[in-house]
Amino acid sequence: MFRQQKVFACGPDGADRVEAEAERFGRLTWERHEGAKEEHRLVAPVDALYLNEHEWRDVLEPFARVQGESLTVLAASERAQQSTLTVESYLTTDIRLETALHGKEASLAPLVERLKTWQGERVIFVAPTQADAARLRDLLSNYNLQLPILEEPIDRVSARADFAQAIVCGHLNQGFRLPEARLVFVTFDEVFGTRKRQPAASTKRHPSHFLTSLSELKQDDFVVHLDHGIGVYRGLKFLKVAGVEGEFLHLEYEGGDRLYLPVDRINMVQKYIGGDGAAPGLDRLGGTAWEKVKAKARKSIFAMAEELVQLYALREARAGTAFASPDNLYKEFEAGFEYEETPDQQRAIDETLAGMQSQKPMDRLICGDVGYGKTEVAMRAAFLAVEGGKQVAVLAPTTILAQQHLQTFRHRFRNQPVRIEMVSRFLTSKEVAQILQETAQGKVDILIGTHRLLQKDVEFKDLGLVIVDEEQRFGVVHKERLKKLRQLVDVLSLTATPIPRTLHMSLVGIRELSIIETPPVDRLAIQTYVTRYDERLIRDAVLRELERGGQVFFLHNRVETIDRLALKLSDQIPEAKIAVAHGQMRPKELEKVMVDFLDNKTQVLVCSAIIESGLDFPNANTIIINRADKFGLAQLYQLRGRVGRSHRHAYAYLLIPGEKAITPDAEKRLRALQEIDGLGGGFKLALHDLEIRGAGNLLGDQQSGQITAVGFELYTEMMQKAIQELKGEEVLPEVDPEIRLGISAYFPDNYIPDANQRLYFYKRLASLRSSQELDELKEEIKDRFGPYGTVVENLFLVMNLRRTLKHLLVQQISASDGKVFLLFHPESPVKVEKLLDLIRKQKSRFRLSPDGRLSFAPRNLEWEPLMDEVTELLASIQDLPAVENFSAESLPA
Repeated sequence: MFRQQKVFACGPDGADRVEAEAERFGRLTWERHEGAKEEHRLVAPVDALYLNEHEWRDVLEPFARVQGESLTVLAASERAQQSTLTVESYLTTDIRLETALHGKEASLAPLVERLKTWQGERVIFVAPTQADAARLRDLLSNYNLQLPILEEPIDRVSARADFAQAIVCGHLNQGFRLPEARLVFVTFDEVFGTRKRQPAASTKRHPSHFLTSLSELKQDDFVVHLDHGIGVYRGLKFLKVAGVEGEFLHLEYEGGDRLYLPVDRINMVQKYIGGDGAAPGLDRLGGTAWEKVKAKARKSIFAMAEELVQLYALREARAGTAFASPDNLYKEFEAGFEYEETPDQQRAIDETLAGMQSQKPMDRLICGDVGYGKTEVAMRAAFLAVEGGKQVAVLAPTTILAQQHLQTFRHRFRNQPVRIEMVSRFLTSKEVAQILQETAQGKVDILIGTHRLLQKDVEFKDLGLVIVDEEQRFGVVHKERLKKLRQLVDVLSLTATPIPRTLHMSLVGIRELSIIETPPVDRLAIQTYVTRYDERLIRDAVLRELERGGQVFFLHNRVETIDRLALKLSDQIPEAKIAVAHGQMRPKELEKVMVDFLDNKTQVLVCSAIIESGLDFPNANTIIINRADKFGLAQLYQLRGRVGRSHRHAYAYLLIPGEKAITPDAEKRLRALQEIDGLGGGFKLALHDLEIRGAGNLLGDQQSGQITAVGFELYTEMMQKAIQELKGEEVLPEVDPEIRLGISAYFPDNYIPDANQRLYFYKRLASLRSSQELDELKEEIKDRFGPYGTVVENLFLVMNLRRTLKHLLVQQISASDGKVFLLFHPESPVKVEKLLDLIRKQKSRFRLSPDGRLSFAPRNLEWEPLMDEVTELLASIQDLPAVENFSAESLPA
């Protein structure tokens, strides 16, 4: 766009005017031209003739705009010397409004009607991901519209004329229509609403590994070696053994005995988590005491497993409601979710729906931090249940949380023919009676409430699903009622911080477990401070939050003194508007206080622990907890989770009377909460809670002391195996292969300087499940630390070989004197006839010793060809695929 220009031609007496204009334009010069009349002319650099970027945007600001990256105009005739294209454009954002207002039966019907008005025009739907493209294609196919998904670049797609409607993957902020070009673009978000997208995850994490990944070892931690017992981890040590360099875990046992464990066998070690928090006794290397301890624990665990299996046998055997598979209505409801599902969340949804489609009543626990998407999992399950003709009960521990669920469910189901009601003390007795009567008649589809729903006068016409939020906060009587419900209907429990007993029962397979570890978009960790009560610190913390337009929770859990404290804070911080909230207030008064705080009419809420599970206040990002030492670990974690629910940094101040004035357990809890300052720490916290409080009483008066003896992780593994045996399931032996091939394989400290980081990646490598996971991990390591050398490449090859050997029950592989030796586990699936046939045909290369060790002379002693040959050999004696297709997934179960 050109600037406004003026050309001056003047005599000497006009020079002053030229200079003035030159100064206004900037960077202009003027030349003198001699002739009949002396003239002065402005001479401008080219860039001075155009608006800069900021000026250009300012000029365009008042006008409506259609933005595009490029536009190619083709002349109608080759003879045309000039052509003019007049483009009228129309935004298509009103499609979403039509869809929302259309009604509840078929949400895509307005779009289909709109497509009819665009006959003769090419319509291109733009979906952000392949999954969204496939979802849109499937939904439109229900209206007899078969749309292809085109993989070509958008410029080639728009130039094609062989389709009426199509779907492409890409990113477009807004759809638009160009009538003269007979072209329409519609975005996925215009059909289903704006969705907040997850950034691409760098790695895939598996919930089954969360104990390993979250119990990262620190120096001087107690550890359990599966063969040698309890010792102390003294750090990583670089050693050269038999001419081979490598890193080893330095473990110390009773009497100062040392064990150096190669890093490729790191899965032999677990972090010790006891049941009472006391320091365990160390075992002696080479002794028999550890085997006796394991044998005693195994016997005790087997006895407990029998009772647990019997306890849940009724639920397993009883036939429940098998819901139908998700249909088109469900898929449309699914597409209306305004966020993009995280991988963990999608896995939890799939596992929940699969459980509901099973004949036996489901009992699943969903673990995930505050705001990680547990409620959406519950609403998907509720939709499937209601669509299947069943009613749903949603239980919350507090009235405020029940109110939040009512708002959330009604908003999510706003376009569905689903009636959602709530019973709570916010309603009159007459209103509650009316709702309960209509629930018994089947007129209410989803009923939300507190423990009031568990009373005997509450009847459902056809209950199919019970959703329990924060089950650990219900009392013993209520849990007994829930236990009876579990025998009859599907139960879905949601929690951020499972109590040790719940966590334990989920880990051992009694209750199904789904874990959501991926944080929401833009979520930041909460900065936590433990400090003495200090009036100046409190004032500074409050004013700092108020200066950025935020709000503050001040938690004081003594109702008899809360008003006095609020007055004191008012004198101390006169700049702030302060309100008080606690559970002994009248319901209407409490509701008004909460709504005022939500509407930002008050800035500081002095409250009791009533906010532990409450409304979502995204603008409140500072919490001050008075006498934090009086709260339990899970409760502190939940309270801290009231802040940090937006993209802002959040702060938590835990006030104590002094370090000497609190109990040792309180000190442990506060230290644990400070350590868990990252995102997704609820599972870490549950393990810390287990360590501080113990596993809890699993079977009434029976208490197992075996967790203290062998550590929680080994105890859990032994319990899982015992339950599998009692259920008649096949329990395959596990081996941890020992690799002795004389190969240096490790992370050099000049490649990954931090020892904890090296340990973390050793653990990740040892837990590999597939070659695809290995490739992803290699990319992640290369991206973080740069190109790697030979010893790191060797480590990847060793760990990949270990994965193969582990699945094939090969206990040891070694090389010496130009030969390779393989030691098989007695229960290895090797086909003896194939092995004998191999030895018979190639006597010069293969030999089998009496102890079951196979030896052979490899064709090539170079590391990579040797690995390929070993893998091919193992495949050949087990009827497995050829080496190029060989993977863990192809192994027999």
